[in-house]
Amino acid sequence: MLRAVTDASTQSWLEGFVQAHGGVAGTVHTLSADDADLLVMGASFNIPPPVVAVTQRIPRGKGMAGLALERNTPVQTCNLKSDDSGDVRPGAKAVAAHAAVALPVHDAAGTVRAVVGIAFPDERELGDSELATLAAAAIACPS
Repeated sequence: MLRAVTDASTQSWLEGFVQAHGGVAGTVHTLSADDADLLVMGASFNIPPPVVAVTQRIPRGKGMAGLALERNTPVQTCNLKSDDSGDVRPGAKAVAAHAAVALPVHDAAGTVRAVVGIAFPDERELGDSELATLAAAAIACPS
């Protein structure tokens, strides 16, 4: 089990979220207090250390998490390793998973406060109902 812990409650929540939804890896990035165009790592689960290192800070519009922040909508891929859309950064291909989604999490005012990522062991496209279930569960993220 690989992890980078910044916040123990977020780490615990993330591990439970990933396991409850059949995932194999995940991340939580929160909006920087200093820069509304920057996400910072809050927790990771089963993410290789080199990937954790390069995803500590993610600018708006870069990679799946940055695109979820920019677009204010879930960003998904059916296969991290073979995705050629440009949405998946090269480091993400090192994660031992296939399908993945980055979900924006909103505060009470509707502003994105975090992006929760979850990766799955199989190749697939997540349907609207599964995305809605994941998004509803991601609201509970403590970050």
